[in-house]
Amino acid sequence: MRQKLLLRWLINGVALYVADKLVDGIGADGNWQVLLFMALIFGLVNALVRPILKFLTCPLMMLTLGLFTLVINALMLMLTSWLVTLFGLAPYVQGFGSAFLGALVISVVSFVLTMLIGNDDKEKKRR
Repeated sequence: MRQKLLLRWLINGVALYVADKLVDGIGADGNWQVLLFMALIFGLVNALVRPILKFLTCPLMMLTLGLFTLVINALMLMLTSWLVTLFGLAPYVQGFGSAFLGALVISVVSFVLTMLIGNDDKEKKRR
């Protein structure tokens, strides 16, 4: 269980690093400590706030065939950036457009890394 959480945290950290490098308007000044702390907060925000937003916007998500999820992901990234600044750190997400592109990059990188690493739970259930 702890290994899975640690792995998820590191995947989020790498995804945020890639978004930092690829998307103008997202940054942590290349500081790994800020990125890892931001990944931790991002994971908590996604675990606690995102399900509530998805429930409240369910009709809108059905209407857009799930594409509104990208807007929710962008809002989660903006909320994460704001929360991290409350701790005196200086990441930045400049505007919704940057947050949208950053959330898209983070989603793709997280998906690819999760697929490359694999899921041990599936193998354990087969045995």
